[in-house]
Amino acid sequence: MSPDNKRIGIALGSGSARGWAHIGVLNALAEMDIYPEIIAGSSIGALVGGAYASDRLADMERMVRALSWKDIVAYMDMSIMGGGLLQGEKLVEFFRQHVNSIHIEDLPRRFAAVATDLNNGQEIWLQQGDLVQAVRTSGALPGLFTPVKKDGRWLIDGGVVDPVPVSLCRAMGAEVVIAVSLNSGIVGKHSRKRQQKVAENPVDLHPQDSDLWQRISRQLEETMFRQKNLLLSRLFGEHINTPGLIEVLAGSINIMQDRITRSRMAGDPPELLLAPRLSQLGLMEFDQGELAIEEGYACVQRHQVEIRHLLNI
Repeated sequence: MSPDNKRIGIALGSGSARGWAHIGVLNALAEMDIYPEIIAGSSIGALVGGAYASDRLADMERMVRALSWKDIVAYMDMSIMGGGLLQGEKLVEFFRQHVNSIHIEDLPRRFAAVATDLNNGQEIWLQQGDLVQAVRTSGALPGLFTPVKKDGRWLIDGGVVDPVPVSLCRAMGAEVVIAVSLNSGIVGKHSRKRQQKVAENPVDLHPQDSDLWQRISRQLEETMFRQKNLLLSRLFGEHINTPGLIEVLAGSINIMQDRITRSRMAGDPPELLLAPRLSQLGLMEFDQGELAIEEGYACVQRHQVEIRHLLNI
């Protein structure tokens, strides 16, 4: 509760790797003795919001700060048959290890995640059931992660219909809503340093093996790696003037979320809008967690006077 007994809610927006900024925002608010009772999250906002609602944010922060690009690649379970490049099951199991198995209705704070019905575009509010599954469903980014089937319908990323779920926050009982939007200045911004580094990584092969079987094995290995590098180059772009699939996907999602956020905010503005400055981060740069966390923290610091005035503290 705020000092004037108004229930505080926080709407944590979508934004892929930029979403680690939510950790910094929540930490900075806690330093001001502000603890939102109601948490609504979309996509990566649901992931961080779920950790916060289950009192495991500190554990998540330690994990995020230690993430390397190699770690991220290790959790990519490729799929070409399920409606997305990645199945996402490895990430689900990893997250489950950090928050344990818990149902949303049993959390110490009120929490809900947003998803989208793929068939009719309906906004779905996930307020019951397994927390980890709700987070996975809310983060089923179109084209990247496979959709999730729930109650007979296919669900995808909540950011498709509501990138910053202010309305959901209010529906859950929040009287003062703090919204965290990660879409500021993102249109036209792409960072591909990490992707290019992976695509250009050379493979050390040894064609001088004398044994026939070893030579055949090496040839197969070389062919596989060539195919892998071809796939990566097509996904991430062969050179600076050629956008790859991931870049096109990222740019399209950025444009979509920017426009939807503006429209939804105009119809239902929050009492306070926080917009961390992270347009330089690319879609998949999850290894830049420290940068994102620190900017989330700094964003709250820049708004301290406004926050104190709003909450009478």
